[in-house]
Amino acid sequence: MPHRQLHFTSPSVLKETTVQTGPVAMAKDPLAEAGFYFDELNKLRVLEPDVSQRTSELKEECKEFVDKIGQFQKIVGGLMALMDELSKEVETEKMKAIGARNLLKSVAKQREAQQQQLQALIAEKKMQLERYRIEYEALSKVEAEQNEFIDQFILQK
Repeated sequence: MPHRQLHFTSPSVLKETTVQTGPVAMAKDPLAEAGFYFDELNKLRVLEPDVSQRTSELKEECKEFVDKIGQFQKIVGGLMALMDELSKEVETEKMKAIGARNLLKSVAKQREAQQQQLQALIAEKKMQLERYRIEYEALSKVEAEQNEFIDQFILQK
């Protein structure tokens, strides 16, 4: 397929010619040697067509990569939100467990205090029982003495 080529014959004159394209023709093209190329729309380009093609492919790959990174960030964001929610639940359960443990310790201390109070009450009641027992023995002695006195008094009459 013939392409139009521009040739510089002098700094102020530009000459247009039709050149057969192909591997041999491209190597002899003075514009290509100067770094100028025509694309498929016959626009003058500074980049070689294959470099331009690779650049476009790289641009598409970069766009796909950026899209995938966006999806990844969205997934990671969801995962982070889920982890934050889970950590809040764990923290709540942890606080409940600490509260239950403290309540258990409190109940244990209350039982210990109650046990000490009951032991003190038992000791007090034992002492009271011992006093009553001693008083009973004393009163029993007095009763026995009085009964003996009454018996002797009745026998003497």
